[in-house]
Amino acid sequence: MSPQASRHKSDVDADNPLFDRELEHLPPALRWREWMARVEAVIFAAPDPVSRETLLRVVGRDCNLDLIIDDIRAELADRPYELVRVAGGWQHRTRPSLAEAIRTAFGIVEAGESLSDVEALVLMTIGYFQPITRAELSRFFAREISRDVIAKLRRSGFIASGPRSPQPGAPYTYVTTSTFLAHFGFETLRDLPDFEKLEDAGLLNKERLLEDIPGAIERW
Repeated sequence: MSPQASRHKSDVDADNPLFDRELEHLPPALRWREWMARVEAVIFAAPDPVSRETLLRVVGRDCNLDLIIDDIRAELADRPYELVRVAGGWQHRTRPSLAEAIRTAFGIVEAGESLSDVEALVLMTIGYFQPITRAELSRFFAREISRDVIAKLRRSGFIASGPRSPQPGAPYTYVTTSTFLAHFGFETLRDLPDFEKLEDAGLLNKERLLEDIPGAIERW
């Protein structure tokens, strides 16, 4: 699609006369209920977390989206699913307490390709210190991180190539993805466990760790 066509489509979406976002003909209470229904319907129908920008397309200019979300969450308090904020958007998810019941009902033994302890540790390290190169990861663990480990994490959708490093040879760096955030229930990387406390204590400085604890893991 050409840039001109894209702009035209965006203009039509924004000014679509067939879709009434404001609902000024409705009493305030009914208007609010309709906005709630629209927001929940969009989130329910989407396969991925829905951004604020997307939800704002279906409500009026004066609608407080945060309060809409709060009201929807309150109504779902006794339901087996909930509305959660992950990967920069909102998504419906079954409550964790019912996971075993769902696996039993559908005969699910394991969802997807599981990560080994090593792969999980490498993923955690990338999450905290991205963008990071494979050589830096190898220095951190005091042994080479194989291309197979990186390939497994890429295949899972948890990591992707980041910007080229300014180091000699300009090697690729690796960063986590929105799939990583959504899978582990994080809204942003700031939700990683104890991130701020570790950072304030100076334990999340990549260069310091690479220099001071090269033997963090001796065997696996």
